[in-house]
Amino acid sequence: MSAPTENADFASYKASGFSNRIGWGQRPALLLIDVCTAYWTPESPLNTSSNPASAASPEVMKRLLATARSSKVPVIWTQVLYKKGMRDAGLFYSKTKLLDVWEEGNDRGFDAFMPGLEPAEEEEIVVKRHPSAFFGTELASTLHLMNVDTLVICGVSTSGCVRASTLDALCYNYRPMVVGTACGDRSPAIHDANLFDMDAKMADVVSEEEAIEHLKVAWS
Repeated sequence: MSAPTENADFASYKASGFSNRIGWGQRPALLLIDVCTAYWTPESPLNTSSNPASAASPEVMKRLLATARSSKVPVIWTQVLYKKGMRDAGLFYSKTKLLDVWEEGNDRGFDAFMPGLEPAEEEEIVVKRHPSAFFGTELASTLHLMNVDTLVICGVSTSGCVRASTLDALCYNYRPMVVGTACGDRSPAIHDANLFDMDAKMADVVSEEEAIEHLKVAWS
């Protein structure tokens, strides 16, 4: 699902005043959320590759990344990391025990970046412990210093860290553009429902083609 289809639910939301367009700004950055092997490895408890949409999303992210780099658009990555014993994971760990795939010193290998989706030396990496890329990090300040006004958002999972980061981006008044085909979740239904809801309330869910068109334009 790249953008919500115009079905009966969409018509109802639209008639009630939801699903308006935020629109693009002039200074986008690409935000890639938690793009690591944990989400596309069958042995991982976080594996999402049984969902065809999620299995296809890394290739879309690669094309977005190539375009952003070619246009010198800022690229920002998030990475999850917890101290030994998960002592800094808080209540999030009480709810979701599989977070220990990112425990410092573990040897399962699920925390590695996906092949072809690795940060370049000059690109920002935001280390986080919670779903939102903004919570407890310097991301908002970093974007402010970069003079970014629009975030092109992709990654995993659609219902978790993508959604939480998208909501916070809106709250900080950065224009969130979520590329639906560049996001992944283990359940197709949950993936689609969250894209629909984000588009209705907190973001513009856009196609790969629309995102690439805007990423191709270098900052003026």
